[in-house]
Amino acid sequence: MKQKFTAAAIQMVSGTDVASNLATASRLVAQAAASAARFVVLPEYFCLMGRRDTDKLAICEEAGQGPIQAALAAMAADNGVWLAAGTIPLRCPEPGKVYNTTLIYNPQGQVVARYDKIHLFGFTGNGERYCESDSILAGSVPVKVDIDLAEVACGICYDLRFPELFRQLAPFDVMILPAAFTATTGEAHWEILMRARAIENQCFVIASAQGGEHENGRKTHGQSMIIDPWGRILAQHAHGEAVVLAELDPELLHQVRSGLPALQHRVL
Repeated sequence: MKQKFTAAAIQMVSGTDVASNLATASRLVAQAAASAARFVVLPEYFCLMGRRDTDKLAICEEAGQGPIQAALAAMAADNGVWLAAGTIPLRCPEPGKVYNTTLIYNPQGQVVARYDKIHLFGFTGNGERYCESDSILAGSVPVKVDIDLAEVACGICYDLRFPELFRQLAPFDVMILPAAFTATTGEAHWEILMRARAIENQCFVIASAQGGEHENGRKTHGQSMIIDPWGRILAQHAHGEAVVLAELDPELLHQVRSGLPALQHRVL
């Protein structure tokens, strides 16, 4: 990590209208940039929380083209920020499914990295049922990218529960985790898992979540947060729209890793 910089985790309560969600995302990214953020992370499904899981198929785009990607490129370029664009549905080779993809844009609005979600969420309980594999094709390639400010490891929502994904990529400076955690699983596990990933990888974590009750009736946990390499929460927000800001300091990263060189002590 080369220098101090301000990062922003964007929290949204996305609805069923893509244009409205893009307008909200654009407004919040601009707000983050106005607060001196240089790296901004949007939440999972920021562009659409549909009434049905299959709604995402109707708006999926080819990589590199389409109105959602054009809007994201403009958000990054107009505000001069690095932008981790939550997730968007991209076309995949399997009929009836899409990739759930994070794209990272540089301040010129160019894509510098792509990560397709590897672990697909499934949960049944409390009258709820989720099965992402019904409409999403899993990715297979872990992704770490140098964005000039820092080396960034990519994860999406359910990936949080699989520490081996991030262990493969360590060391890195920052882990990003766009998410739409359910209210049920989030209340039980969100914070403890986030802090564990920060502690074990001795990294900053930027977790951008959906947070509230959506048009489709789904309830998401929220609690977007930024965590330091010692596992301390630097900033967070419980529910509703928010821009969560914190300064990421390379000196703290150095202090943690030199004082407790756990990453150097790995033997497996």
